[in-house]
Amino acid sequence: MGVLSTSPTNMDACIEECLKCVRACEECYYACMNESDVQNRLHCISTLNDCAEICAQATQYMSRNSQFAKQLCTLCATICEQCATECEKFQDKHCQECAQICRTCADECRKMSA
Repeated sequence: MGVLSTSPTNMDACIEECLKCVRACEECYYACMNESDVQNRLHCISTLNDCAEICAQATQYMSRNSQFAKQLCTLCATICEQCATECEKFQDKHCQECAQICRTCADECRKMSA
C-alpha cells in the first residue's frame, strides 16, 4: 500500500523489495569495506553501489508512476542479478544474505517490467 492514496498499488511489492535491496547493499558495502581482503572485493563493492543506486532510482520512478518505470526495472533486475553473482563469490554471511535479497529484488523487478 502506498503512502498516499494516489500511489500506484500494483508496484508495491517491487517498491518494497527495491527498498530492502538498497539497505542490504549499503550494509554489505560497509561490511565489505571492513573486511581484511577489501582489495579482493573492489568489483563487488562497486557493484553494490550500482545496485543500491539503481534500486533507489527504480523506487522513485515507480512511486511517481513514471512512464519509464518498467524500463528502469528491467535494468534494475539485470544489475541486481550481477550484484548477487558478485556477492556470492564471498562466503561472509553479509554477502550471502545480500545476494539472496538481490535475487528476490531482481525477480520482483522482472515481474514489474513484464
